[in-house]
This record gives sequence, C-alpha cells and structure tokens, in this order.
Amino acid sequence: MKKFLMTLVAAAMVAVSASAQVYVGGSFGVGSHTFDYGHGDDKTVTTYKFMPEIGYNINEDWAVGAGFGWKGANEDFAKAVEVAPYVRWTPVHLKNLNVFIDGAFGYAHYYGGSDDLQAKAPCESKVVKHDEVAVGLRPGLALELDEHFSFEAHVGFLGWSQITYDNSDTKITSVGLNLDGNNLSFGVVYKF
Repeated sequence: MKKFLMTLVAAAMVAVSASAQVYVGGSFGVGSHTFDYGHGDDKTVTTYKFMPEIGYNINEDWAVGAGFGWKGANEDFAKAVEVAPYVRWTPVHLKNLNVFIDGAFGYAHYYGGSDDLQAKAPCESKVVKHDEVAVGLRPGLALELDEHFSFEAHVGFLGWSQITYDNSDTKITSVGLNLDGNNLSFGVVYKF
C-alpha cells in the first residue's frame, strides 16, 4: 500500500510540474513604528511578516492561491498567525514585467503580548488576543527573472477590515486605502 501511495504522489507531482501551472513562493515585510507616550519615553518597534504561498495559474490572466504565515515584532508585542486566500488578475503583461491585482480575503489571530504595553497606548499590534478580518484589493508587480523565477512586490491595500477584541464588545472597522509600510511586501515565486 505504501508503494502505491508513493507512486501516486510521485505521478501527481510529475503531472503538476509538467503543466507549469502551480507555483510556490513567499513574501516578507518589515515596518517600523514609533510610539510617543508623552513623557519623553518614545519607543520604536520593528514589525515583521513572513507569508509562504502556493497558487495555481488558471490561464495567463487569472490565478488562485493562498498565503499563510506569521507576524510579530521585536518587543513584547502580540504575534499573529494569518491565512490569506486570493484571486489574482493580471491585466498588464509587458516583456518581463506583469502588473496584477489580488482580490484577497485575510484572517489573522493575534496572541501573546504584554498587558503593560496595552495599558500605555492603544495600538493593534500591542493588544493581547484579537482577530482581524480583511477583504479588498492588493495591487502588485511581478518581475520575471526567467521562466521559473519571479520577483513580486505588493503595494498597499484598498478595502475593508475589522478588528474584534477578545473579552470585549469593541470592534474597529476600517474602509479605505492603506499605503503604510506594513502593506509593502516583497517575495520570490517559483513556477513549476
């Protein structure tokens, strides 16, 4: 039975590789925030985000995929796990450059962090245990390095998001365009 399953998995991988439709990759993002608590005790925190992804090219213009990963910071701030499925439309194809728009749904669960930091100043990356849901558009660029490798960049987010805090009825809803450093990410993709 093991040999049969291994043969089946190997055959599936060969079929997927031959079709050149599946891709894997990932992106990372880094941002910096400065908090002024009003007493001269400013604090600068570096945030990070790592999102591996897998996707499938339906045709030259359309793809579907999903990212899954982690967010955090260099201090006692909350960490998060995140999942973000998307549909990608690529309306512009130049020689080695493609312009695309991801229609994305994102869910992140924040955990940990310091109650001390939460009491000092309200900030989504510091609050202990909360969930964030987002739906919107993420524009990007893909620079094709060769037939297998691409360098990708996402810039900004246009859409709706809501943060819901654990043990509280408080919700923060946002609608609009967000171009801060946390919505800039770079990645590399390998196409089979």
